Amino acid sequence: MALTALLAMVRKDLRLFFSDRRAVIVAFAVPIFIGAFIGSITGGNTREGRPRVNVAIADSDNSTVSQAIVEAARGDENLNLTVTTEADARDRVEKGAIAVGAIIPKGFGDGSIRALRQQNGTRPELELLYDPSRTIEVGLVQGVLTQHIMQAITRAVGVPRPQLPFGVSTAAVTARNAPYAGYNSYAHSFAGMGIQFLLFSALNLGIEMLVERERGLWSRLRSAPISRFTIIGGKIASITIISLMTLLVSFGFAMIMFKVRIAGSLLGFFAVAIACSMMAAGFGLLIAALGNSPKTARGVSTLASLVMVMLGGAWVPTFIFPKWMQQVTLVVPVRWAVDGLDATTWRGLGLSSALMPTLVLLAFAAVFTAIALVRFRWEEA
Repeated sequence: MALTALLAMVRKDLRLFFSDRRAVIVAFAVPIFIGAFIGSITGGNTREGRPRVNVAIADSDNSTVSQAIVEAARGDENLNLTVTTEADARDRVEKGAIAVGAIIPKGFGDGSIRALRQQNGTRPELELLYDPSRTIEVGLVQGVLTQHIMQAITRAVGVPRPQLPFGVSTAAVTARNAPYAGYNSYAHSFAGMGIQFLLFSALNLGIEMLVERERGLWSRLRSAPISRFTIIGGKIASITIISLMTLLVSFGFAMIMFKVRIAGSLLGFFAVAIACSMMAAGFGLLIAALGNSPKTARGVSTLASLVMVMLGGAWVPTFIFPKWMQQVTLVVPVRWAVDGLDATTWRGLGLSSALMPTLVLLAFAAVFTAIALVRFRWEEA
């Protein structure tokens, strides 16, 4: 009986949703259009620079020259430097924790000095590993390190204005080397826009619940032989399904038109998508529980949604934010959703990368739902 009633409520909500042409357009067509537009104009990364770029440097040479390079880089105002191992530097770049990893190979110092004095022969190479979504930073880091390297070698040999006695190789790092792996600006833009309009869909359904309460529908439902849990459960299921469809339709279009691929864990991608949809369902229910009227609730909840989207990195990546703001965004559910979808699409990371975003999103869903259940009013005051 309870299951039959719950399914009936879900079917009713889905029929109402698809009967509203504007709701369907907002949920499906608008995020596709905006995601395509943002992805096309970003084309990788358009940011104009940042005071300090996060860089990890691994000194495998441990020579006088390499130590001087590390010390100079540590004091450079353009870099936020971490000295670590080659494996750790590669892992940090792969996961998007830093923009660039610099590897000073063994023999780099002696090889550079020898190449400078002989003006021929093989030149050692500094290896730069970079996040392919942050190509501007790697150019900045390459220029800064080149300056510090030349200064260190000049001091070591006492030769003014020498020719460049070393080379630099750069490599974009993602978790997999499949032909389609690598940064795709559309993957991030469609994730951001999909999440934004997923929240808008949940918001609209929450407002509809307030309208139904004004009309006395909820008080009539209470008189029916079904429990409150069934009624609320039906609404949560409806919002979750519609939210998930919004996200998956956006990604489906991006996969067909812009070659976006789930280069990482397919299971992880769906885990994050479902957890995000459940979070949105809790958010929609919270709007219905806390809203005094449809009109006032729409304005406040729209503002709250836009703030979450903005701080969560759905519009622009969070790495352009000041460091303190990046920490603040960790309490925003959208941040975890975007990071989880990025990890399982173009970053090509495994299931473990989706575990924490999924758990955090489920925690937000539980908190939103719990508060909504406590504060939910079945009748107009």
